[in-house]
Amino acid sequence: MAQGKLSRFGFITTNSLTQAFNRRVVQAALDHGLHLAFAIPDHPWVDSADGAAVRIAMTVVAPDAGVGRLCAVIAEREGTGEGLEVELIERSGLIHADLTVGANVAAAQTLRANYGLSNRGVIPHGAGMSVTPEEAAHFESNAPLRLYRNGKDLTDRPRGLLVIDCYGLTAEEVRQRYPRLYQWLVDRVKPERDAHRDKDLREKWWLHRRNNDDLRRSLRGLSRYIATGQTAKHRLFQFLDVRILPDDKLIAIALDDAWCLGVLSSQVHVVWALAAGGWMGVGNDPVYNKSKCFDAFPFPAASAEQQAKIRDLAEQLDAHRKRVLAAHESLTLTGLYNALSSVGAGNTPLNQKEKQSYELGLVGVMKSLHDELDEQVCAAYGWTEIPSDEEILTRLVALNAQRQHEEAQGTIRWLRPEFQNPNAQSALLDAADSPVDTLRANTTSAKPSITKLAWPTTLPEQLATLALLLDATTSPQTESQLAANFTTAAKVKPRLPDLLAALAALSRIRRLDDGRWMG
Repeated sequence: MAQGKLSRFGFITTNSLTQAFNRRVVQAALDHGLHLAFAIPDHPWVDSADGAAVRIAMTVVAPDAGVGRLCAVIAEREGTGEGLEVELIERSGLIHADLTVGANVAAAQTLRANYGLSNRGVIPHGAGMSVTPEEAAHFESNAPLRLYRNGKDLTDRPRGLLVIDCYGLTAEEVRQRYPRLYQWLVDRVKPERDAHRDKDLREKWWLHRRNNDDLRRSLRGLSRYIATGQTAKHRLFQFLDVRILPDDKLIAIALDDAWCLGVLSSQVHVVWALAAGGWMGVGNDPVYNKSKCFDAFPFPAASAEQQAKIRDLAEQLDAHRKRVLAAHESLTLTGLYNALSSVGAGNTPLNQKEKQSYELGLVGVMKSLHDELDEQVCAAYGWTEIPSDEEILTRLVALNAQRQHEEAQGTIRWLRPEFQNPNAQSALLDAADSPVDTLRANTTSAKPSITKLAWPTTLPEQLATLALLLDATTSPQTESQLAANFTTAAKVKPRLPDLLAALAALSRIRRLDDGRWMG
């Protein structure tokens, strides 16, 4: 304390503080003349009273600008008393909002070149929406069923489930065309929906809770797409057949070119994804946040020859993994990469399970493909060597800034131009294609001609959308003006006071004296 004033303060939070949405709160504090004097982004916490185990972050904030001490846990072991004993290493420097020093990955901005390609999957809502092949055999032969995958299906073994998908159909149409399926929905889905407090969920009981129009639009015309689990031990990418409907816990990337799969599977992108995303749960698994991990990632400006080499290696890798998994039911994708990780560590002996995965899964072949892929992707960036992880991040942050400048000048390196920019308008995305441009047009135009926005279903998405909306506007907004941006304005408006107050409490937005709001 100095002259009766608080000189610094601190927080103990879950380690999800480093995730994209939460780090905005930290950044808001740093933008108001504060700095992080101390931080540990990921530390074990065991409550001996009830045995609860979580991962926490510890931060200390001080006035003015300055450097801080950043500690990282490098070893954990059982202690003689309560909790765990940990070993720390310490670095000094400017601590960023994502609780790192060095390259400021948290400051990277989304690129228009990547926009509209990555989406989370659908949310069916209700156990009755998922059926086994045996159950599906009782429905009409042409019933609207889709193969279904979630994160565990990708990293472990697929459960073989199908999902009922009546997207685009009215309840009357379902009853007329598929009476046996309709009865299943009435018996096993509708009762649960009828008791739900969400009016939209009750009234559209035969549909998914989240149908995800953006996802379906992005996959149209493709035969396959790239998928990765939102939260997973290893950051892995693979092709899925477009007939497979992804769950909300999958990130679906609407690209069918294997050269893109190769770049995403390389060490370059994995290092970026681990730094740009967050960490979750007792298992401390990395989280793939699509806006930070994919939308802000600068792909290399590869030549046709370089793309061909990367494409060939990625096709080989994807085919090899699928082949060995199909041949051996005991294998899982996680098991293959557990073995690969131990082999890559050099001095880490493989346990019995890893040895089996290594032998049956021909992990040595997989390692060779990954090594060659890393070399070719680095060459596509113009790098003559494979840099250290920290150097990779430094170069990618600089390249992100360079691409932002290019895009501001009208040069956009579209990843899938026929979908993202069908009218070849390279200077700017069409207003309906960019969320920020959509929001800006919708709030500044006296007679907006764009389609209004759908109100998100989850609280984090609602908060994020409102924050983005206010960031995009050039003038203060009333609650009525904000609500008018959504298709269900009357439903949205009563919810705005509490949501806006929450954002204001986090210093994310501010309320003017006349009651209007600004980002």
